[in-house]
Amino acid sequence: MIKRRKKNLDEVYALGQHIRMSAHKARRVIDQIRGRSYEETLMILELMPYRACYPIFKLVYSAAANASHNMGFNEANLVISKAQVNEGTAAKRLKPRARGRSYMIKRPTCHITIVLKDISFYEEYEEFFMCSKKPGLININKNTNLTCHDTYSSGGLWDKK
Repeated sequence: MIKRRKKNLDEVYALGQHIRMSAHKARRVIDQIRGRSYEETLMILELMPYRACYPIFKLVYSAAANASHNMGFNEANLVISKAQVNEGTAAKRLKPRARGRSYMIKRPTCHITIVLKDISFYEEYEEFFMCSKKPGLININKNTNLTCHDTYSSGGLWDKK
């Protein structure tokens, strides 16, 4: 069965295969950047102390280059919509041991996929549909007062005896 991927006009991806790293260690970094903006992701990856950051940094940078060159997207509007790590094949090596024996060493690899989405596409889409609907359906009250209640600074939650 051939799987065909639906082509989205607002998504760009970069795929890194056979990266010499455990998938578990790469997921630790990927979970930190999923859903963040492109510029914020680059700052996070530069400052994190893990070895997995460098190949992920290169993939994010490559996906942004694909977005700007192939699709003409602005890098300031890109968000990481999907980032996933899959296990790859294990590279098998033999380590020589005493008395002519050898032990198998498995070096894990992983496949990393980074998908960037352009959020300006959705902002234009929302503006178009918000203006085309009837004005009576959207209830916008200008007199509504929104206040943020912080439970820690007000002391209301913890000071009760």
